[in-house]
Amino acid sequence: MSRDDPLLVPGDTCWRIDRADQAAFLVDGADYFAAVRSAILAARSSIWLLAWVFDPLTRLTPDRIDRSGDPQNPDRLGLMLRRMAALHPALDVRILAWDMPPMIAMTQGFPGLRAQQYFRNSPVRFRVDHSLPMSACHHQKMLIIDGRLAFISGGDLGADRWDTCDHVDHDPHRRLPTGKRYPARHDVALMTEGPLARTCGELFVERWRRSGGGKLAVPEAAEESIWPEDFAPDLQNVDVGLARTEPKWKDQIGANEGLRLHLKAIRTARRTIFLENQYLASPVIVEALCRRLEEPDGPEVIAIGPTASPSFFDRMTMDSARAMAINRLEKSDFHDRFRAFTARTASDAPIIVHSKVSIFDDRLLRIGSANLNNRSGGLDTELDAAIEAGDDAETRRTIAAFRTLLIGHYFGRGLAETREAIRETGSVAGAIDALDGHPRRLLPVDRTPLDPLSRFVASWSLGDPLAPSDAWRPWTRRDRIREAIEQLPRPLPGSPQSAADDPTPPAPPDRKATQPW
Repeated sequence: MSRDDPLLVPGDTCWRIDRADQAAFLVDGADYFAAVRSAILAARSSIWLLAWVFDPLTRLTPDRIDRSGDPQNPDRLGLMLRRMAALHPALDVRILAWDMPPMIAMTQGFPGLRAQQYFRNSPVRFRVDHSLPMSACHHQKMLIIDGRLAFISGGDLGADRWDTCDHVDHDPHRRLPTGKRYPARHDVALMTEGPLARTCGELFVERWRRSGGGKLAVPEAAEESIWPEDFAPDLQNVDVGLARTEPKWKDQIGANEGLRLHLKAIRTARRTIFLENQYLASPVIVEALCRRLEEPDGPEVIAIGPTASPSFFDRMTMDSARAMAINRLEKSDFHDRFRAFTARTASDAPIIVHSKVSIFDDRLLRIGSANLNNRSGGLDTELDAAIEAGDDAETRRTIAAFRTLLIGHYFGRGLAETREAIRETGSVAGAIDALDGHPRRLLPVDRTPLDPLSRFVASWSLGDPLAPSDAWRPWTRRDRIREAIEQLPRPLPGSPQSAADDPTPPAPPDRKATQPW
């Protein structure tokens, strides 16, 4: 294997590769929800949704529509779907959400129960899916309209997901159905039109069958474009790979294309690994990153995540594991190429970074639902879309520009200003320091030492199984993690750097590693 071999390989690092006639990157809920609303209103044959959580009371454009319950111009997602299904009898509306355990459903306000009641005696077909081993969850987030338009996202169409790129403090539009305000939130979605949507439809058909809903036929794509007119495509005529995670369980073969793609992309990156993710906790992924940081000429690694998880369980499990992971990465950062940040608003309130975006140089862009933890690699169901540039210079420029846009959006800086900062400083981390203000919008991760309980939880990856086989046997988990780390391939030989807008500065002298995982 060489660094120039394709990263997307069907059957290995992705499930399928299909064409998208056009594709757009949707940053934060305001754009994502607005595009979804436009597509739903244009639908005539089918609206199919896969979700971790679904809430019919979700407002799609609270900044544009005052009366959310107006039957002629509805803004509540459930009312809109029910109205569309009633106005267009041929329209097939189906929603498949995870059957949450009661304790998790309670934290979300029991949205599944609310949806079942809301769509009762309506043409909308709503199901909850429990076709998983105990302790696993359905985490795929996908919407397909008329077999032609597809959305793949890191976030759900939930009541606390809407926000703008400005992440304004005390935004009056960020309100739950109860009237209570919720914190700023960052998510990213991919919208595509073309043959890729049919492949997404095949995934929905299989999920619907497994849930007990019966057999479906994949809908034929609508003849006319339903692309939302307010959104310009970022790419046209581009190949998109779909990478899944599915547990190996009962008669299910299982799939871990997502994990394999991450490891391969980490191994072959030349200059910059940019990770925007809710969780950075997988010891296998962290070890792969550490090996690249230990190389004298390895890539810069930038990680952006939330200050803390919203739930107590995740703070105890995922936050502890993330703290240990960052400590491990810092000890391998011999050449000062690793930076970990948390995002803040202008008034220094935390932003919930919920997105799952990975960008490797200007070569590979990945957007989807998979976190960088154990369960997203083999226990939960996940779906990511990946675009590999290959030799296409335009796609390379677009991937680099999107990464630059994501960085700039935290500071309210434009693409040109952020790109210039990267060029002047010679690195992404340097640009972040140069652009950031006071108070800072991207803070270095707090390095508070772990207490004994947190260290114990993180050391055993409690709450974060790799697969059904160790979900209830944590004593086997550490051995499986060690085996997976031992199987990581050796580093590739060095190769000349390719042209980019973010050259990494010269590295300081090498030092020996101080601590294994």
